[in-house]
Amino acid sequence: MKIAIAGGSGFVGKALADLCLQKGYEVTVLTRSESRASENPKLNYIQWLSPNTDPENHLDGFDCLINLSGESLNSGRWTRKRKQQIVDSRITTTKELIRILSMLEKKPSIVVQASAVGIYGTSKDQTFTEDTEDYGSDFLAETVKSWEKEAHALNQLGIRTCLARFGVILEKDGGALPLMALPYKLFAGGRLGRGDQWVSWVHLEDAARAILYIIHNPKLQGPINITSPNPSPMEEFGKTLGSVLKRPHWFPTPGLALRPVLGEKSMLVLEGQKVLPERLKQAGFTFQYPKLNQALEQIFSK
Repeated sequence: MKIAIAGGSGFVGKALADLCLQKGYEVTVLTRSESRASENPKLNYIQWLSPNTDPENHLDGFDCLINLSGESLNSGRWTRKRKQQIVDSRITTTKELIRILSMLEKKPSIVVQASAVGIYGTSKDQTFTEDTEDYGSDFLAETVKSWEKEAHALNQLGIRTCLARFGVILEKDGGALPLMALPYKLFAGGRLGRGDQWVSWVHLEDAARAILYIIHNPKLQGPINITSPNPSPMEEFGKTLGSVLKRPHWFPTPGLALRPVLGEKSMLVLEGQKVLPERLKQAGFTFQYPKLNQALEQIFSK
């Protein structure tokens, strides 16, 4: 199988590329950096989103294309400029992906487009699945709605399109977890905000495995939540994190203290949503790390 990954240098993309290579697939990573050789004969790099590049000349006949590109939500304060960068990075890469695919004589049979559970908005008492149609109206929700709207053009190309709505992806050195773990490592961990906000999380390995599962199951298409079947309230998440790190969970940080520091980005930890991966479950996907303590123990044992 030949798989192309846009955003393959990010922490999710690297994990996915490694998993594909373990299975013997040929992997091509689309990167803004100059094309370069790899020690692994089944791993290649081609340049895109830069002047005078022609990725479409290298992607004909691929079985699958996965788009994980986009500016991180976790870095930097959400200034007006930063928010525009977050939106533009997702729209620009999706438009370019569609342009490339439209030019291919032999198109891939499936495209997996990254998305996010942020589309559902925030709620403390509602449970969201892929069948939820009443989306949120905050910055994240509006960003994801615009992102997915661009991706709908893929359907017009006759390609099976899956929108991978990721939750909070847990990994030791990437994403949100290092920032969440830091206070505990400094013996200052505790409840964030009220503590009843939901964290819809997923272990990085399960996120990568879920993408491959989607690729190999032709009945799966459209939005697919990639989250653990057991989301956790923030209070429980913090207690479990403290327990795994062998640190106390005792130093509460009220929302009033976080909002001036983080600005609008504080919603990432002070607000949340309870999201369930119904379509993955119905399709028979098995999570390696369905429980939070299992996931965190494996992550911090490395």
